[in-house]
Formats: sequence, structure tokens, C-alpha cells
Amino acid sequence: MSEQDKGGIAGLLRAFTRRTDASAIVATTVLFVLFSLGTQNFLTPFNQFNVWRAASQNVFIALGQALVVIVGGMNLSLGAIGGLTVVVIGHSIEILGIEPWIAVILGLATGVLCGLFNGFFISRFKLNSFVVTLASSFIFQGLVNGISQGRPYSKIPREFTRLGKGDVLGVPNMVFLMCFALVVVYLAFRYSLLGRKLLATGGNAEAARLSGIKTGRMLLLANTLSGLFASIAACLWISRMGTAQPATGGDWLIVSFAVTVIGGTALSGGTISALGFLFSGLLMALLRNGLIMLGVNVYFESTFLGCIILLAVLVEWLRAGVAGKSRRL
Repeated sequence: MSEQDKGGIAGLLRAFTRRTDASAIVATTVLFVLFSLGTQNFLTPFNQFNVWRAASQNVFIALGQALVVIVGGMNLSLGAIGGLTVVVIGHSIEILGIEPWIAVILGLATGVLCGLFNGFFISRFKLNSFVVTLASSFIFQGLVNGISQGRPYSKIPREFTRLGKGDVLGVPNMVFLMCFALVVVYLAFRYSLLGRKLLATGGNAEAARLSGIKTGRMLLLANTLSGLFASIAACLWISRMGTAQPATGGDWLIVSFAVTVIGGTALSGGTISALGFLFSGLLMALLRNGLIMLGVNVYFESTFLGCIILLAVLVEWLRAGVAGKSRRL
């Protein structure tokens, strides 16, 4: 191999390490290969269908978190908003006899209102997002329990499940919806003025304010969009499972932060990667599916997920260090 070729490869490697989603891409690829070699049924069409459906669900859950993380906040009520949306839709269809499409609109409106609720207190009174969303998570969860009385809604029409359970040429419908959402996110944050204002608010709120950006409105918008994506994820959850369970959203918080952090979205705000979301959402789905395939005790799943998050943070720290050195060379 010539020196020119070596220099070209080294340059590509340096460019790759500068990507915030590099860790997610490498980790997902390695995990996919390991599970493919270590388990017999991992690559079967049925199993891959389920893996990609779960990955799509993870992406929508995490987008709800990322949209507030990029402005320097967090949403601890994400799972509760999802649970409340599920209950509103299930209660509307089964108890009130409302048409499914109207119930979906009510569910989406619920997510938007919950996001507005969080965003109003955070932007208007300059309250910490941790405190506000922690308090609202109890409020929303109380509504979930009060409305449903802990009872699941099982009379979900079959047509409601076509999106979550259907496919086109073997590819889950949810994958097409996920790809569409990621393309919209990529275009919005790369080319639109509004997306750049959101990133600027998260990168340096004071500098953004001095440059004329109404940072309060950006915080309100980010939280509203967070609630909307949480409710979209809840609609997909019902469509995928075929029932509306009040317990929905109980594990969304760890999933949302894991996919967000592993996917290259800085917790300090200001950055987001659509490609990173694709790989990190798949990574979480692979991890859960692979553990089951390997016969690992599922009760330890949260332990593995926590370790993965910690490992991802360490890998990102190493990647940032390598990228920093390469810039100085």
C-alpha cells in the first residue's frame, strides 16, 4: 500500500472520529455481527422484522427527548405523556365509542398540551426543566391512573394495528415512517432557520438571545414538539401491540436517554444526528433482542441498558479526545 493510500485512509478515519454518531455506528455494527454469529435464529426474517419494528419505536420515543435536550433541557415526563396518550385513545375508543381516527387526534392533542404545559413553566418562569418535568410526570401519571383505574383497553379495532403490524415487501410499515421522520429532522436542523435557532439556543442561550433569537419561544416550541413525538410514539405503541395499556411508558425514560446519548446528541445541547438516531435506536433493539436470543435473564435487562449508556458516554469521551488531537495535528 502506497503512502498516499495510507494517508487517504488515515484522513477518512480522522474524519469519521469527528462525527458525533461514530460511536453508535461502530457499536451497532459490532453488536449485529456478534449476535449474527452467536445465535442461530437472529437473522431470520421474522426476528429481523421484530427488531426493526422495535428500533423504529425507540427512535420515536427518543426524538421526544432529543428535541428538549438540544435546547439544553430534559423531559422526565416523556413516559407519562406517552401513557396518558395511550389511555386517552383507549378510553375514547372503548368507553366513549369515538371513531379511531378522532381518538388519534385527541391523543396527539394530549401530547401537544402536555408539552405546552411543560414549556410554559420552563420558558415563562425560567424554571429548571428537571424540576418542572419531574413534577408534571406525577401529574400526568395521576391522570393515567385516575382515568383508566389501572384497567387496560383491549377493544382496539384491527384497522388501527395495520401501521404497527403491517409491512411492505417484508419491511415493517414503522420503518418507512421512521425513515421519513429522520429525513424531516435532518432537513429541519441542517437547512431551516427554525432548526438552527433551536440548536443555537442549546449551544449558547445567552449568545442566541443577544443575536436576536427569542430563546423563550424556542424552549416552548421544543417542549411542545417533545410532547407531540411522545404522543406519536404512543399511537405507534398501540398499533404495534394491539392494546392500550396504562403501564405504557414505564421504561421510556431510559430508552429515550440511551438512544439520545448514544446517537450523538450532546446533553449540553446544540447538536443532533439523524443517522446517529437510526443506529442507536437499532442498537437498543438489538441489545434487547440479542439478550433474549442468548437466554440471558430478562430481569437484568435494565442493568445491561445502564451499562451500555455508561459505556457509550466513555466511548464518546474517548472519541472526542481522539478527534481533538487529530484537529491539532
